[in-house]
Amino acid sequence: ISVMVTAKKHKWADGRNHEPALSSQSFPSSSSFSADVDECATNTHSCRPSERCVNTVGSFVCELQVTCPAGYQLKNSVCEDIDECVLRTHNCGSSFMCENTVGSFICGPKHKCISGFKQDSHGNCIDVNECMGLTEPCGPGFNCINTVGSYTCQQKTVMCSHGYHASPDGVKCVDVDECQTGTHRCGVGQICHNLPGSYRCDCQTGYQYDALRKVCNDVNECWRYPGRLCAQTCENTPGSYHCSCTAGFSLAFDGKNCEDINECEKNPCSQECANIYGSYQCYCRQGYFLKEDGRTCEDIDECSQSIGNLCTFQCVNVPGSYQCACPPHGYIMAANGRTCKDVDECTTGTHNCTGGQTCYNLQGGFRCLSFDCPPNYKKVSDTRCERLSCPTNSLDCQNSPVRITYYQLSFQTNIIIPAQIFRIGPSPAYSGDHIVIGITRGNEDGYFSTRKLNSFTGAVYLQRQVRQPRDFLIDVEMKLLRQGALTSFVARIYVFITSSAV
Repeated sequence: ISVMVTAKKHKWADGRNHEPALSSQSFPSSSSFSADVDECATNTHSCRPSERCVNTVGSFVCELQVTCPAGYQLKNSVCEDIDECVLRTHNCGSSFMCENTVGSFICGPKHKCISGFKQDSHGNCIDVNECMGLTEPCGPGFNCINTVGSYTCQQKTVMCSHGYHASPDGVKCVDVDECQTGTHRCGVGQICHNLPGSYRCDCQTGYQYDALRKVCNDVNECWRYPGRLCAQTCENTPGSYHCSCTAGFSLAFDGKNCEDINECEKNPCSQECANIYGSYQCYCRQGYFLKEDGRTCEDIDECSQSIGNLCTFQCVNVPGSYQCACPPHGYIMAANGRTCKDVDECTTGTHNCTGGQTCYNLQGGFRCLSFDCPPNYKKVSDTRCERLSCPTNSLDCQNSPVRITYYQLSFQTNIIIPAQIFRIGPSPAYSGDHIVIGITRGNEDGYFSTRKLNSFTGAVYLQRQVRQPRDFLIDVEMKLLRQGALTSFVARIYVFITSSAV
């Protein structure tokens, strides 16, 4: 006889390992086999009371037992809802319809009732009493009265005495606040005080009640207490008074006294300020005058107000004074600060004339002059050219001047017109001489003219006013008839007109 021992190993439904159970049986020696042991039937399992034993080949399994509530069934260890309507396990009547819900079902009427009605358990439509609902359908101050299929709201009636009115819900009387609603009859200057069912009018501070007219009159404190309330000026106001001060004073912190204002701290004057009691005085520095506003200092324009000429050329007004000025070129200020002195550029060597030119000084400037001789003339001095001998057959050469002399004249623009500026004549002069003079060049604008003074003397005149500085170069020709021979001479004159303002 041989003995076979089989070790069974199983797991709990929750995954726990179970120790192998040993089983032994005796079999005939002629054959050997093994048979499954049902641990669940033999009660040799180790499942808990809350677990169910399930036998398997060679082992067993412990499954957790699940108990489902009413309306649910166990399926794959999960409680699922039972659809009573599908399984026809409901108890709804023939006039109702079954409607499944989670864990149960409801029976609803097949036919709905109109508004204001509902179905009873027998399917009949009965009236709904809206007044018995959880919410009051009517507002405050109304009573709900049920009707067939509907309801009505009837206002509650409360009778209140004068000075009271019904509450919003209509169940009681509450006081009317005449002061808040503005229905009181208190006059100007009165204060309204609400009372139960009425109100009272009182006078404000600063008012006095007039029993005859039943009004509150303002109290004029300034008249009642003269000279006692304010240091300077007392002004009555409705219900009170106000102290004020005259110009130049400010009200003190006590609201009664007045303090002098130092107006100079606010710089009211354009220059100097002196504070005085209740006011201030503005002063101006030398060279300024005080305007009519009493505050602004304005510069005195000495240049336009002076009776005499302060400066020989130009007076320049500066704040509080004046300065004399000279032309920008050709002059310097004299030591007296009023007169302009001409700069002689020719003497000081500040000119820019070349070596072949002659420097001629003018008021406020200079000119570089060239005393060149024309062809067929020779230079016999710095300012004189004489004609060379002429061929016997050259009539033009014989008619040309035998001498050309350069002259320079300078005048100011304020020269009195007409003015004789140049004389010409033969030297020496002989009895029987006769001359003819004329301007042959440089008098296109007609500023100059000539006049014969006697038979051997002529003169050149400036006959038109030259208003601006200007330079002229004129040729004055003198023809001399002496003992039957005619000879001509030319005076080439530079005439410079300079400014008379200096």
